[in-house]
Amino acid sequence: MSATPPNRRTFLATGASLLATGVSFMLLPTVYAASQGVVKPEAKGEHHSDDEMQKCIQLCQDCHALCVQTIGHCLKLGGRHAAPEHIRFLQDCADVCETTAHYLIRGSTFHERMCGLCAEVCRQCADNCRQVAADDQMVKKCAEMCKTCAGSCERMAGKKPA
Repeated sequence: MSATPPNRRTFLATGASLLATGVSFMLLPTVYAASQGVVKPEAKGEHHSDDEMQKCIQLCQDCHALCVQTIGHCLKLGGRHAAPEHIRFLQDCADVCETTAHYLIRGSTFHERMCGLCAEVCRQCADNCRQVAADDQMVKKCAEMCKTCAGSCERMAGKKPA
């Protein structure tokens, strides 16, 4: 008598069960430690308060969004606002802010280094925006947002803002 191969439903159910078992084994030490009142020692880079971390995440997300909006605005204005170097600063800032927020959200061990890079890029973008802005309020607002985000990221990187 030969065994019949498992159908698709059985195969998927078995896979889901194995996945759930694997996840529970990964979570078991953390759940057990929490239930016993054991506090995990702080790892390098985990000395920031939750409020500081949340504020930095929000600032990075806001800076990302404003830089992306400012790119569209500057391209519509044209002239020096649409200069390739200025658009690159805005794009670099938007990208690094988004990535830094992701590093912070997931608690990456590299978040301090990413915050340091983000602060540097934000500062340069802010300087560039101030040079290009003239009387344009949106570009001035972007410069201020970049400066604020840079300060928060510097604190998260363990550096005092300039």
